[in-house]
Amino acid sequence: MDAHTLTPQHVATGGPAWLVALTRLAAQGEAAVLVSVMAARGHTPREAGARMVVSRTGSWGSVGGGNLEATAVERARTLIRAGTQAPETLTLRLTDRAANGHGRQCCGGEVTLHLDPVLHAQPQVAVFGAGHVGLELARLLARHPIGLHLIDSRAAQLTPERLAPLRDAEAQVTAHHAPIPELVLDGLPLSTHILILTHDHAEDAAILDAALRRPGTGFLGLIGSSAKWTRFQAQLRDLGHPPDALARVTSPIGLPDLNTGPARKHPAVIALSVAAQLLPHLTLQPDPVPAPERTS
Repeated sequence: MDAHTLTPQHVATGGPAWLVALTRLAAQGEAAVLVSVMAARGHTPREAGARMVVSRTGSWGSVGGGNLEATAVERARTLIRAGTQAPETLTLRLTDRAANGHGRQCCGGEVTLHLDPVLHAQPQVAVFGAGHVGLELARLLARHPIGLHLIDSRAAQLTPERLAPLRDAEAQVTAHHAPIPELVLDGLPLSTHILILTHDHAEDAAILDAALRRPGTGFLGLIGSSAKWTRFQAQLRDLGHPPDALARVTSPIGLPDLNTGPARKHPAVIALSVAAQLLPHLTLQPDPVPAPERTS
């Protein structure tokens, strides 16, 4: 399995760990919170100005370790999950009487942290099948600030010459040549929107089976006729997928009003229909998360 990114990104190779990480996360379209020590009073593990970056799965730099840092990381990830964009402050007292959930830290001082959601996760879309419809769909989706993954078992569909129309994309476009396309799913965020439109019904079935076995929350669409979806449902039931799992699938994909008329089978028309159906899923805003009470 081979993947290459089409849009160049410049990643910092020097400087503080948090700055290097922040640059890399920005290139990957991942959400991150910059945590800074705004004020340090009394005995504290770090002085004002110390920083760390927190992502959904990692952290870089340090604001003091122990309960202080664990609390900051926990809160930062709450902000990331909620999609919060507003910064907030968090004050922690480092005494044996202070409430804590990550071990005692008795320096005797007080630290005020500033949590700033500096990066916000880009929606991720995976298009399985870079044929005529897939490429037309990629051209439409590439105009949006998303992570766009093009996956195909045929290397010839992913050559630089064929993907030349995507070179000026606003999206972060990554092409994956994968002889077994469903294996790419393991490397994608669970919220990725998945569109299945390969050249082979057997590939479509394998990808859909694998997609239904992961707890994804994104849009899951399959190209084809109603008759194809009826056959697939029977196969998927035989493989053990319950009705609520099958209900996650949209098939045939595309807005019905655009799937009529003499041009309905033209790749560009199908792609437009699918992009229009997907667009609301790319602009959903999560609910804000309540700010924590001041820790004393």
